[in-house]
Amino acid sequence: MLDQPSMIHKNYLNRARPSTDSLTIVIKIGTSSICDEKTHFPLLSNLSMIVETILQLKARGHRVVLVTSAAVGTGLRRLNIDVKPKKLAAIQAIAAVGQGRLMSLYDDLFGQFNQPIAQILLTKNDLADRSQYLNAVNCFEELLDMGVVPVVNENDTICSSEIRFGDNDTLSAIAAGMVKADYLFLMTDVDCLYTDNPRTNPLAKPVWQCDDIQALREQIVVSAPGTSLGTGGMVTKLIAAELATAAGVTTVIARGSTPQNILKILSDTEQNDLPLHTRFTAKDNPLVDRKWWILHGLKSIGKIYVDHGAYRALVAKQRSSLFAAGIVKVEGDFVAQQSALILYERKDAAGAIIEVVEIGKGLVNYSCTEIGRIMGCKSADIPEILGYIESDCIVNRENLVITALREA
Repeated sequence: MLDQPSMIHKNYLNRARPSTDSLTIVIKIGTSSICDEKTHFPLLSNLSMIVETILQLKARGHRVVLVTSAAVGTGLRRLNIDVKPKKLAAIQAIAAVGQGRLMSLYDDLFGQFNQPIAQILLTKNDLADRSQYLNAVNCFEELLDMGVVPVVNENDTICSSEIRFGDNDTLSAIAAGMVKADYLFLMTDVDCLYTDNPRTNPLAKPVWQCDDIQALREQIVVSAPGTSLGTGGMVTKLIAAELATAAGVTTVIARGSTPQNILKILSDTEQNDLPLHTRFTAKDNPLVDRKWWILHGLKSIGKIYVDHGAYRALVAKQRSSLFAAGIVKVEGDFVAQQSALILYERKDAAGAIIEVVEIGKGLVNYSCTEIGRIMGCKSADIPEILGYIESDCIVNRENLVITALREA
């Protein structure tokens, strides 16, 4: 994967790309590309280039979603505060001031070209309920069909640590999955992903193409944090790329100060003057919408541990439901239709746990108390034990996402 850059570049150019006739594109712009890190003044020239790039993409028939950071940075400038505070309530108040100003900046810039925009503020709670998730998806679709550019940000004003996405890299990956995007562009303060930090290691080499993110993690050094205003860094971009590619979205890391490079990256493969960037290949078998929502839209409330037979059946077959007979332990306090992790404890000959394997995640048909009563039992015994039966399985295969890659 990490050959000499010239060879990587050559192989990259020879790869087939999806048609660019009409694409859905999500562009994530970080704080460092919007605000000066020290003065917090908006980088108007860069914002103008971002807007012009989006308009050129739309002129070519593409649908574009913009995920933006910098509500806090913009708020600090508006309130003449030099340093971002640590108190959560203060940060939320500053974000409330900055979000309005940030949208005003975008509206002014897009308005010069009569391009309507729409503000969408999200938290994890907004996506945890299936109906709210679908409402958000439908809203995105309607806006894009109307020719509007949705401008997305995390709702920092009401977010607590429990309902935060954590950073806008993750939010952009979730948004890309929701709109079934073809491309996600993570615009940052470097040209691409490197094998090490290029600011401290002159031997660091650019990574042009990545087909296996897990294998890539074992070959590179990624430790650079985000800026003093931002929350992300290269680590979060790898996580975002993993989320987005799992949904079938090709993900690209590129420099935020040159957003016009997006047009070149999307152009024909014949040209040999492509700007530096890193492309993460989309998965050939992406998760369908419901399973994507279960995996990334829901917080796991409990844990269900299974025996070796259930582990083998779930991982090997990939399409099996989870039955009570294969459950050995349940943890957490949850009710029916909440999300739980499915786990397997691998033990040595003496019975000591040597590894906990995460098999997947699913929506349960019974509460933790009910599962505790019927675990290890056959489905036919459930009515006698509980006095009723909601389902013959604990998790239906349609509501179960298998994440374990190794063979049982």
